[in-house]
Amino acid sequence: MGAVAELERNQIVDNVKMGMKQRARQGKWNGGVVLGYDVVEVKGSTQRKRKETKLAVNDKEASLVRRIFEYYASGKGLKAITNELNHLGYKSKHGKPFSVNTIKTILSNPLYIGKIRFNKQEDWNIKRRKGSNNNPIIAEGEHEAIITDELWEQVQSRYGTANKYHNRVFFGSFPFTGVLRCPQCGHGMVAQRATRKRANGERYYTLYYQCGQFANKGSAVCRANSIRADYVEPEILRRIQEFVNQPQLIEDVMNRLNGKQKVDKGALIDELKQIDKEISDLARKKSKYFKLYEEDMLEVHLLKERVGELAEQETALLKRKSDIENMLNSEDDDKSMDLARIREILGEFTLLFDQMSNERKKQLVHALISHITVNDDRKINKIELKLI
Repeated sequence: MGAVAELERNQIVDNVKMGMKQRARQGKWNGGVVLGYDVVEVKGSTQRKRKETKLAVNDKEASLVRRIFEYYASGKGLKAITNELNHLGYKSKHGKPFSVNTIKTILSNPLYIGKIRFNKQEDWNIKRRKGSNNNPIIAEGEHEAIITDELWEQVQSRYGTANKYHNRVFFGSFPFTGVLRCPQCGHGMVAQRATRKRANGERYYTLYYQCGQFANKGSAVCRANSIRADYVEPEILRRIQEFVNQPQLIEDVMNRLNGKQKVDKGALIDELKQIDKEISDLARKKSKYFKLYEEDMLEVHLLKERVGELAEQETALLKRKSDIENMLNSEDDDKSMDLARIREILGEFTLLFDQMSNERKKQLVHALISHITVNDDRKINKIELKLI
C-alpha cells in the first residue's frame, strides 16, 4: 500500500504540472502574488475541486509599476530606482523594502503587457535558479495590461544594452565577502570598487567591502559602512597568525575540539543506524514494486523508473555509510587532535593564503571563519573561528 501511495503521489505531481502548463497556454494565472495585481475569485465558475481565480489590476500598485518602468526608460539605473522608492516609503508586495533584484524582476516580467509566462524555472526544489528554462511558455493572458507595448520595448532595449556593455569587473578576489559583517545591520559585506583619477589623469582603483543591504536596497535601509580591502585582509591574516603564536589559546581550542570529537562520534553512530534503517526501507519498497508488477498492477516502464530512483537513493546511502564507517574506524580515543595539528591547520592558512586561487581562498575562509565583526570606526573587532 505504501508503494502504491508513492506511485499515485508521483502521478498526481506530473498531472498537476501538465495542468498548470495547459492553463498557462490558455492565458490563465497559476497563482502567486505579484505587484500591480490582486488575485480574485472568478464568479460563477464551474470548477468544483478548486476555486477559479484571475488577476485584477490594483490601481495603486499599478501606478507604482508604471513609475518603475518610466524611471528606467528615462535613464535611471536599477540602484537609483531602488534607492528612491525606498526613501519614499514604498514597499514590495510582501511589505518589504525594494531591492535591485526586485526591480530587475519587475522590468523583465511580460505579465505587465498582458502576457502569461510560465515554467521559466524548471525543478525549482532541486536546481533553484540554476534550472533556468530558455524556452518558457509565453501566451496572451486573460488579465489587463498595466503598461504599453511601446514602453515595454523601450525598457527591454535599454536593459539589453546595459547588460551587454556594463558588466562589472573587479580586480581582486574579495575572499571575505559574507563572513565580514556590517557594523550597523549585521548583514554580510560584499565587494565594491571605487574608480579615481590621479593629477596626471591616470585612473586607479580602490577596493572596499561594503554592506550587502546597502548595495542591494540603498541608503534607506542601511549605510555603505565601507572598509578598505587593503586594510582588512592583511589585518585578518595578522590576527590569525597572532593566534597561532599563542600556545595557551591553541591548547584551549584543542581541549574543546577533543570534547566535540567524542560527541560527534556518538552522532555518527546514530546516523549509521538511521542509514541502515533507510536502506532496509528501500529494499522493502523494491520488493513491493516487483510484486505489483507481477500482479499486473504496474506497467514495466513505471517499474523501471521507480526502481531506478530507489537504486540512486540506495547508492547515495551506501556511500555515506562507507564514509562514516571509515571515519569511525580511523578514530581512536587516543588519537585526539593534538596541539601540533591545530597549529599546522592555522599556520597553513597564513602561509599559503596568498598562493591560492581566488576560489580556493574563499573556500578556505568559509571553512575556517564563522564571522568577522567590524566596529563603528570600521576597524576589525572580533574574528570567530569555526574551530572554537
